[in-house]
This record gives sequence, structure tokens and C-alpha cells, in this order.
Amino acid sequence: MNLLEFPLILQTRRNHGLEHATIHILNERVHPLRVVGRSQANGFYLYGSLTTEDIAGAVDEALRRMKAGESRLAVHPGCGTNMVAAGLLAGSVAFVASLLVGRRARWFDRLPNAAFGGVLGVAAAQPLGPWLQANVTTSADMRGMRVRKIVRSQTGPVLTHFVETEAR
Repeated sequence: MNLLEFPLILQTRRNHGLEHATIHILNERVHPLRVVGRSQANGFYLYGSLTTEDIAGAVDEALRRMKAGESRLAVHPGCGTNMVAAGLLAGSVAFVASLLVGRRARWFDRLPNAAFGGVLGVAAAQPLGPWLQANVTTSADMRGMRVRKIVRSQTGPVLTHFVETEAR
């Protein structure tokens, strides 16, 4: 069995896709939108000053549109997957490029290669991040998905909504 298809991982990926789709819908409706999301197997959190009604409407539309085939909604440019891909590639390529100068070179002799390698890594990550989202960290398959409830809470200045989901 494919690791990405294990129930706990698959459900987290599906919720991650629904989280992104919900944020896309919110972005169409709320200006300016300042929200951060985090997914897990039984739902996802949205952190930001939004009403429960705004979130409920957006998640309902997101689920409906995803079920209708709008799989592109599962990929979001602000996803942490993009940042991780850019950071890992930039760091790795910069490290390897800095070694090309020679093992005994001083740090300031390595710096131009490292900087150039970092830029190449970030450039290469531009298509890689969205590809990783679409194929690894999210799933656009919403068959059998439904929202059980949305719970609002506040800790200090941070307003949080938890969107609890289940798959039948």
C-alpha cells in the first residue's frame, strides 16, 4: 500500500486540500484576508479574525466545488509546502555550490557560489512546491467528505475556528 493512502495520512491530506479550497473562497469574499491554516486527520484550524458564518459559507462552497471537480483549489500559493521546498532546495544547492570552490577555501571565497546556488534552488522550487502540494501534501478527493461542526475559540488575541470533518 502507498504510504500516502494510509487512512490517517490520506484524511490529513484531504483536510489540507479542503483547508486550501476554503482559503481560496475566503480570499474571494473577505478583503483583506489574513488567515493561517493547519490541517490534521479530523479537520483543520483557521487562525484569523473571521466570523463563523464566513467560514461555514466558504467551507460549504469549497466542498461543493471540489466535489464538482475543481481540484486546483487544493493547491495554494501560501502553503508551507512551498516554503519548505524552497528552503530545502536553496540550502542544499547552496551547500553543494559552496563546496565546488574547494574544501580548503575560506568562507568569503565560497559565498558567491553559495548565493548563486541558493538563488538556483529557490528558482527550481517555484514549480516543485505546487507539484508537491498536488501530489503529496494535499488531496482533492472529497468523495464522502462532510463537515461535522465548526468550533470557534479564542486564546488571547488569537481567534481560532476548528472545522471538524469526517469521511463516510
